[in-house]
Amino acid sequence: MATEDEIIRIAKKMDKMVQKKNAAGALDLLKELKNIPMTLELLQSTRIGMSVNAIRKQSTDEEVTSLAKSLIKSWKKLLDGPSTDKDSEEKKKEPASSSQNSPEAREESSSSSNSSSRKEEGSAPSNSFIPSFPRAPSTSDSVRVKCREMLSAALRTGDDYIAIGADEEELGSQIEEDILSPIFQELKNTDMKYKNRVRSRIANLKDAKNPNLRKNVLCGNIPPDKFAKMTAEEMASDELKEMRKNLTKEAIREHQMAKTGVLLEEGIVKTSGPV
Repeated sequence: MATEDEIIRIAKKMDKMVQKKNAAGALDLLKELKNIPMTLELLQSTRIGMSVNAIRKQSTDEEVTSLAKSLIKSWKKLLDGPSTDKDSEEKKKEPASSSQNSPEAREESSSSSNSSSRKEEGSAPSNSFIPSFPRAPSTSDSVRVKCREMLSAALRTGDDYIAIGADEEELGSQIEEDILSPIFQELKNTDMKYKNRVRSRIANLKDAKNPNLRKNVLCGNIPPDKFAKMTAEEMASDELKEMRKNLTKEAIREHQMAKTGVLLEEGIVKTSGPV
């Protein structure tokens, strides 16, 4: 419990630094964290990963950013699967009569933890403190580099990326890679089709009336490869989708009324016969 309290204390200090945009003393806090034995449970209960990632993004001190990256990298390893093996080993070791450590008890504890996490993060995934995306291959193409920068800038709209803890630069690069891949296979260049698709992603990410799209992309609910292929209709805000739905219903209704009117008119002509 003392360790958890210590991590929470450090996280609060870091959050204040981010709010004040003053990272003085961040290096000492990161060094403290480095000496604390970290577990998956502590990462999920304290959300320290978000605080460290926010400091990393804001600080201009190379030593701070380097240590923050190192900590995040080591913590991500805890999320990549060892906990699953550990759980299975513990299940084998524990006595059947133990109620406190029974699978049901662990399931209830896990459910409670995930539920709490979902409340804090909304629609963000509950099993990770920082969304993890595949690293995109580097490129020296000036057009592609510029597009990656613009996509990353669009993801920074509203500062949601800080709260979620996403690496918007890496995510922007991955989205660009997924946009290019199918087009490049077809056209073999970064032509207008590529640029138009990039522009449409940027416009929708920056849309003030559609913040949920950006948040869902940042937290991983919409993976980069899926976002790269989404149509304008799929990216639209809930409000716009509802408006389109109502317009479609109205158009169908008017078409049916017009058709009914024509049929009635034809029926009158037929029944009346020649004069």
